[in-house]
Amino acid sequence: MISKPRGHCTVELQALPSRIGQVRRIVSAHLRYWRLDPLIDAAALGVTELLSNVHRHAQPDKNCTVEILLLPERLTVSVQDSDPRVPRVHAAGASATYGRGLSMIASVSESWGVRERDGGRGKAVWFSLHAPVSAGPGAPPPAAGPARAAQRPAGAGPAAAPLSGAGAGAPLRHTPVAPREPAAAGARAPG
Repeated sequence: MISKPRGHCTVELQALPSRIGQVRRIVSAHLRYWRLDPLIDAAALGVTELLSNVHRHAQPDKNCTVEILLLPERLTVSVQDSDPRVPRVHAAGASATYGRGLSMIASVSESWGVRERDGGRGKAVWFSLHAPVSAGPGAPPPAAGPARAAQRPAGAGPAAAPLSGAGAGAPLRHTPVAPREPAAAGARAPG
């Protein structure tokens, strides 16, 4: 079965600490626009951990692409980099200040994994969260819940995160794109 994407966004950046918060805000804005507010915390945690891993471990550079893809009943977030080394889950010591990221992703997501990028040019680490069928651009707002401080006009898309104080490195590029042709069923992650 082939599923048509209902929402898609990519962000290209260098995984520097100064950029991670900006990407979290971009992901959160898209999830609010797609009416996926309940998934914001898990998605923000997951993308933060994956970007932190790129910053800490990826070689030869810290360039990466964050992709969020909304399919019926599933939101998939992936971070792609040029380092072919596959991350491993390991037990972090009680006093360790790192080493728990993939375990946290596993605990908040439906599934997660790693796949080689086309031609062996690195990898994509991804995780999926259950998304309600009624979510997506243009979906009606929830029937009840807290009032929204600022409503964006229909079709306006999410607000872009400000780039002030971005720090050193290549500019953050936030690229909402038209949905890609979906992969055939059985694919483990968006490609």
